[in-house]
Amino acid sequence: MNFRILFVIGFFVLLDAYILWGSKAVFSKGSSLVFSIAYGLMALLFYTGLCLFFINFSERPLNATPKSNFLIGICFSFVIFKFLTMFFLVFEDLIRVFQYAFQSIARLFSVEKVTVDFSSRRAFIFKLGLGLASIPFGSMLYGITKGKYNYKVKKLTLQFPNLPKSFDGFRMVQISDIHAGSFDDIDAVKKGVALVNEQKADVVFFTGDLVNNDALEVQPYVDVFKSMESKFGTYSILGNHDYGDYKKWPSRKAKKENFSLLEQFQKEMNFKLLKNEHICLKKGADELVVLGVENWGKPPFVAHGDLDNALKGVDENAFKILLSHDPSHWDAKVLPHATNVDLTLSGHTHGMQFGIDIPGFKWSPVKYKYPRWSGLYQQGMQHLYVNKGFGFLGFPGRVGMWPEITVIELTS
Repeated sequence: MNFRILFVIGFFVLLDAYILWGSKAVFSKGSSLVFSIAYGLMALLFYTGLCLFFINFSERPLNATPKSNFLIGICFSFVIFKFLTMFFLVFEDLIRVFQYAFQSIARLFSVEKVTVDFSSRRAFIFKLGLGLASIPFGSMLYGITKGKYNYKVKKLTLQFPNLPKSFDGFRMVQISDIHAGSFDDIDAVKKGVALVNEQKADVVFFTGDLVNNDALEVQPYVDVFKSMESKFGTYSILGNHDYGDYKKWPSRKAKKENFSLLEQFQKEMNFKLLKNEHICLKKGADELVVLGVENWGKPPFVAHGDLDNALKGVDENAFKILLSHDPSHWDAKVLPHATNVDLTLSGHTHGMQFGIDIPGFKWSPVKYKYPRWSGLYQQGMQHLYVNKGFGFLGFPGRVGMWPEITVIELTS
């Protein structure tokens, strides 16, 4: 077994021992036994999930199962519980040290014996920590069972003075980051696609990451995504996961064949894949240009996107919508470009699948990596919308950052 894996397991074993030891100091004998049994059962699920995570990371299976996703989800959830509990336990131990130091100093300067007992306060702090740690733990349990398929429709209207008149009221649906290999419930995915169809879109845009690693992941879902309906069809681009770079292939030929298969599945789903190119949507006497670039990201992500190539032959004054998977492309290449791109649609961040998104307040740890991580951004006359994703990756769930179906209506 890899040394780093042994180190991680050893670290968590020591952490569990520390938490169980600390609990005995604040619980009665009977309560301590109950806590130890409950904690032990959760730890058993945790280590099972942890081993399964390491196996999946190494072997990269095609499709997840409800059992594997549940165990890996428990693993992620219990990690958060452990660290929050440890924080309060360390705080409780610091009080214990302070108590001992205070009593020792007091004895030096007092004739009478001084006793200061903080035991009740220490017990309160530890129990408070357990209660607070249970909140995110419970939220993550919801996230791995129901939250990951809790599709939300986000609607917004964008006004553009230069929008061709025939496209006034044009209705677009964006989905992103399907990550088909992570799904474990085809019926739940069908409900998400049905929700897409309920929006009566003029066009559907998919902004990359169809799979995690292997094109075969999407095979069970071809007919599901083929059923998406819109007047102008579905247009797609590639995300960083679609190139198969995160899987060890037996040969370059095998990797190339996998990519060809991915393209074939996109055709079978009636996805029109744009690779550094553009198409024109015609309505009446007017046109709207859709640009699609391959993935462009900062290292370690690949940068195959070529905006200049996608713009070849495009009228500078045309209304332009760009599909670009990684939102960092907008700041690095789109905004500085001489040609104005009216609207860019991206994904990639998933909102980290964890955070808060309520009216008036939005936060996720991913914002410290990606300043443009979710929702609408504007600079001058150019707009960027970042979709939080349709699927999930890594942590098999979503907490607060629900899977998103974006509906954008264009007006003049």
